[in-house]
Formats: sequence, C-alpha cells, structure tokens
Amino acid sequence: MPKKKTELQKAIGQLISSTQKEWGDEVGEGNSNFTETIMDLAHDLLQAGDREGVLKVLGPLNVRQYFGEVWLKSHPRVMEKVLRVEEILN
Repeated sequence: MPKKKTELQKAIGQLISSTQKEWGDEVGEGNSNFTETIMDLAHDLLQAGDREGVLKVLGPLNVRQYFGEVWLKSHPRVMEKVLRVEEILN
C-alpha cells in the first residue's frame, strides 16, 4: 500500500508542478537553464522527506531565499506555492 503523502509533500509537489510549467514556457530561452536549476532545488526539498529534512536542506534560509527572490518576483505563479510551503514549515 503506498505511503500517504503529508501536507508538506503535497505542497512541495505543487511547487514542483508550478516550476515545471514555468520551465516549459521558457524552454529555448536564456532563463530556462536557471528555471531548471530551481526545479532541481524543489526536487531536493521533496526528497528530503519530512519537515526536519526540508529544514536541514534549507539550512538558515527560507524557501524564498533558497530559490532566490529575484527569480520568484518574475515567476509569481510559483511564489504562491512557495508561500504555501513556508506556511506549512512554520
């Protein structure tokens, strides 16, 4: 029987999905490599497993700082997902 996803895992999954959409829109442009890096960072958070693991990956940073606030300002659809993850972590 598959393990039931936590609220945090669901929120990070939505964050990944949102980032993938942005990346898909940017493929072939200069930004797409950076957005792909952001997507990889989001996968690192998901692979961390639980709250403690995510906080360990983040270190002293919040999710906005981890992704880079400049990138997030130009990707507002992702920002709302980031804020949801931060809400759950806090």
